Amino acid sequence: MTAAAGGAMDGRMWTYHPELLERPVPRYTSFPTAAEFGPLGGEAFEAALARVEGDISLYVHIPFCREICWYCGCNTGAANRRPRLEAYLESLHAEIALVAGRLRGRARVRRIAFGGGSPNAIAPIDFVRLATVLTGEFELDDPVWSIEIDPRTLEDLWAPVLKRVGVTRASLGVQTFSARLQAAIGRVQPEATIVRATTLLRAAGVTSLNHDLMYGLPGQTMAELEESLRHSVELGADRIALFGYAHVPDMLPRQRRIDGTALPDQETRFRMAAFGHDLLVDEGYTPVGFDHFALPGDSLAQAAVAGHLRRNFQGFTEDQAPVLIGLGASAISSFPELLAQNEKNAGRYGMQLSQRRLPASLGIARTAADQRAGAAIMDLLCRGEAEIGQAAAAEVGAGLKPFIARGLVEASERHVRILPGGLPYARTIAALFDPYRRASTRRFSSAV
Repeated sequence: MTAAAGGAMDGRMWTYHPELLERPVPRYTSFPTAAEFGPLGGEAFEAALARVEGDISLYVHIPFCREICWYCGCNTGAANRRPRLEAYLESLHAEIALVAGRLRGRARVRRIAFGGGSPNAIAPIDFVRLATVLTGEFELDDPVWSIEIDPRTLEDLWAPVLKRVGVTRASLGVQTFSARLQAAIGRVQPEATIVRATTLLRAAGVTSLNHDLMYGLPGQTMAELEESLRHSVELGADRIALFGYAHVPDMLPRQRRIDGTALPDQETRFRMAAFGHDLLVDEGYTPVGFDHFALPGDSLAQAAVAGHLRRNFQGFTEDQAPVLIGLGASAISSFPELLAQNEKNAGRYGMQLSQRRLPASLGIARTAADQRAGAAIMDLLCRGEAEIGQAAAAEVGAGLKPFIARGLVEASERHVRILPGGLPYARTIAALFDPYRRASTRRFSSAV
């Protein structure tokens, strides 16, 4: 959001319009979304790499967890066999060397993010080796290092390791502080575990710490949501991501262990999102987009206020690099003209790299029309407004009418702006500019 839009997005002004939230929509961490990916020849990825120059970011995927949570939609498996982890890391090192070799002398790495799964599912020494390989193969330009952390498996040795590598940003998977809800979603981690992880990460030199929290959990009450939000505030989280739980057991069989009959209805979810927004704003956090919050001194809040916010596969970000290269099984690379996803299966991923083949297997070329639509969607989600052409205005005009009539949007022939009460409808409004959604029957998560 811009400074004006971000400051005005007050949840107390949110009005529930169920008819505008009936259609599930993507989260738009890319455009086109992964739902449009198809088979991708290696030559397309090679050609995209050949065109890269200047600043880039890296995302390194570790598709393993020591314990698999029932709600999780990530591409991850159990880290219960050391040989399996060793084989994967060997393949990952090989991919790093192959990709870096094609970029030699033309690209500068400004950010390196580790995600999963759980990056701390591997041993600390393996993380050091991975960081060493990245440092040796790529041309680094004082990059920002960040990592996602599972507090249940954060051993003491990680503190000196993270400090040595220079990790300054971390995202902690908290989800909820309620023991009852933790049991209901298969993520048992006592409050003391979360406190210990927060303290350890601060001691390791993490200056920007995010807490992931969820609403819409089975049987969750507003009081339980408030308790979790206040605990994260008290622990000094610089950023808080407040996500609505997406229950899609047909797509994610592990979610069948969660009692779907106990899930809050859509109106309750809406009230939870509004409540969380108001509480965090009252506590001094800047709203960032529709589900992130950051303290004013944090770079994410500063980007939101300055109008420099962007969105990628990690969510809202201040990262301005035009290219993000994904490394590891299922990781997605983003180029201006192409989205490319690596082979999802870790075994097949390793097989391709054993043959010294880059493992990109899915993706989509981004046409000029895709890039225009993607820019409008990103601007709406990140700044709350977008400049659009006459053709786009004509295509979405009918879809915008119910939002305009309810005072959620204002629009002209070339401009669309989400008004203060329209924030919870941002994804639904953005989806109007997505031509792929007009004919698709694919299921997505609830818009709130």
